[in-house]
Amino acid sequence: WALMLLLSVAIYGSHAPLLTLCKVDGAIPFSSTSVVVLVELTKLLLSVLSLLPGPREPLPAALSWRHAAPFALSALLYAANNNLVVHMQLFMDPSTFQVLSNLKIVSTALLYSLLLRRRLGLRRWLALLLLLAAGVTYSCGGLRGHGDPPGTRLHVTPVGLLLLSVYCLISGLSAVYTEAILKSQELPLGLQNIFLYFFGVLLNLMGSVWTGMEGGFLEGFSPWVLLVVLSQALNGLIMSVVMKHSSNITRLFIISCSILVNALLSVALFNLQLTLLFFVAVACIGLAVHLYYGVT
Repeated sequence: WALMLLLSVAIYGSHAPLLTLCKVDGAIPFSSTSVVVLVELTKLLLSVLSLLPGPREPLPAALSWRHAAPFALSALLYAANNNLVVHMQLFMDPSTFQVLSNLKIVSTALLYSLLLRRRLGLRRWLALLLLLAAGVTYSCGGLRGHGDPPGTRLHVTPVGLLLLSVYCLISGLSAVYTEAILKSQELPLGLQNIFLYFFGVLLNLMGSVWTGMEGGFLEGFSPWVLLVVLSQALNGLIMSVVMKHSSNITRLFIISCSILVNALLSVALFNLQLTLLFFVAVACIGLAVHLYYGVT
């Protein structure tokens, strides 16, 4: 379990550096839609393979479409959020999005507490607020390139703030809703993943056809892009295990801890410099882990 969580932290933390390595002349050469479709398809195939030797848990005799239908909403929420991220960039700069998107920590925790009726005490709320502080602090300047001015200048329009609010709401809702389904059904996780990722592939394929894609489906792909696809697919499966057997709060801690991996890889690969804000973020994460889990 611990190794799986550490692997997820490593994958989350390496995602941005991997995308940077994929760039050609400073630009992303591939279609993000193609990558999303391939990630969903890879997760679907891996889920099918996990059941080929035979499910470890007995399937209910009355297995029907009613077991699969709830996952359509999960896939729809995830697809909507992925597209919303793209459109939000028109109304704010990337730095602003990186800073303000940390608010999804609060939205996820609130929905987790309200919808799943999991009471979080004052100590745990303080821990989650520290995670928020860590994310904002790191986003505001935890890393700096040589010659870059200190600090981050933020720009966002009122429409951008509205879209950000919707993004945080959908992000939290999709995660909490998926956790509720996974835990409410007495089905093998592999089968539940098949339901979820089938709808994910279907919706994202429909979206790619609807919007159209410039160039070929695999145009601009490289070994680095394939590594992104495989790592994100693996992490998606790990997150299913986390939500099935733990909670979305654990997922939030994984994402926050990935800051450490992101920073170390950025320093090693791109010669960026750690700033004081990075160490403040690390301290916030450490204190949050201590407060929430009682780890000394």
